[in-house]
Amino acid sequence: MRSRSSVLGAGLMAAGLVLTACSSGTSVSGSGTKTLQLWFWGASPQQQKVMRDVLVGGFDRSQSKYKLQVTFNNAVDKNVQVALSANKGPDIVYGSGPAFAAAYATQGKLADMTPYAEKYGWKDRVLAPMYESGTMHGKLYSLPNSLEGLGIFYNKKVLAKLGVGVPTTYDELVAAMNKAKDAGMYASVTGNKGWKPVNQNYISMFLTHVAGGKAVYDALQGTTKWTDPKIVKAVEASAAFYKEGYLGGKDYANLNFLESMQLLAEGKSPFFFGPTLAFQFADSYFNDKAGNIADLGFTTFPNVTPGLPSPATTLGTTASLSINAHSPNKDGAAEVIDYMMSEKFAQQINKSWPGYWAVPLKDFNLDPASYTGLSKAFVESAKDTIATVNKGDYGLFAGTFFPPATATAFTDVDSVWLGTESAKSFLADVQKTFDGEKAKGLVPPLPEPAS
Repeated sequence: MRSRSSVLGAGLMAAGLVLTACSSGTSVSGSGTKTLQLWFWGASPQQQKVMRDVLVGGFDRSQSKYKLQVTFNNAVDKNVQVALSANKGPDIVYGSGPAFAAAYATQGKLADMTPYAEKYGWKDRVLAPMYESGTMHGKLYSLPNSLEGLGIFYNKKVLAKLGVGVPTTYDELVAAMNKAKDAGMYASVTGNKGWKPVNQNYISMFLTHVAGGKAVYDALQGTTKWTDPKIVKAVEASAAFYKEGYLGGKDYANLNFLESMQLLAEGKSPFFFGPTLAFQFADSYFNDKAGNIADLGFTTFPNVTPGLPSPATTLGTTASLSINAHSPNKDGAAEVIDYMMSEKFAQQINKSWPGYWAVPLKDFNLDPASYTGLSKAFVESAKDTIATVNKGDYGLFAGTFFPPATATAFTDVDSVWLGTESAKSFLADVQKTFDGEKAKGLVPPLPEPAS
């Protein structure tokens, strides 16, 4: 998945083993409780413990009808694909995001969650863009476990060494990166090693800060084309950025998020551009043991085009939660998702696992002062992202808001970055893909960003 495989290599589990070991869905124990299955990515041992303590333990204590079982595996995307194709698999389907879920919804593999949304009041509780991103044809098929914004992680000591401040304009950002290159550093660190959809982060970022969220929204509504000059300019700007070495230099294909955060902590670069979920990777290198938590900062990416709303963010999701259409106990799966959409769950899990659980609540009432370390910084960033969204000053992340094949098409933007294709030719192909998906009604309804 986008947010995990960029960090962790995935060895595929044999299809037969997946279906044999994990296809039973809900089972009944001797005590009469039913076991609900959730397959999750291969998180670190510490993260697995947090999830078992907070999610599994918390849910099990909240009611007496079900027991939740979470299975951790790096090949979860492939395992889900194999299982769902055979009408098997976990009760709660964890995926890479709404575009991931939409592809299965069209195949009839996911349950319509609209009745549960009405029962639990999810539409009133969840931020409108996040709720709507999981809908198709007026029905709800997924909810995001977390929202994320795209921005700039920076090392304060490195900026001080370079004699520059935190950039507030694009010119200041470029000047700082050039100083870093002159000093023998990376201009920034990031990369798509092991997970090419990382490209979506950076093309989405440039669509937001060059074309603007409104231009992308109009393209998704079909009122303008993806070949619009504003969007062409954004793709060309992203290519120029890449060619200048501002995305990991020559090592973009050889770095993942975890390695990039290590380099940032080691002072090899002033910046890491990425989603707020990367706080979970920063935690491995900016921590109490290293004594450098105060060195890490996070800020919004500056607009390239003057006059766009500022500050703005590129709004996305970390992952999606759905219900297996063939689960024998959809009610139980819905209870798990409802538990994960609660302030109580958000408060508890963010104490020990920053970055991954900005539960997309309209009222994200977590108090940063009650957290320590990177959890405090992450909660502050999540609240800032929600405030920005509530003002309408956001762009749309491809993997969250674009229909699935269109999102995949944008993953191939590196053809423009590497000079094998022009921006206009690339976007003409995107338009053809999008036209087919729009005709099938695969574009979710979206609240309109600010002009």
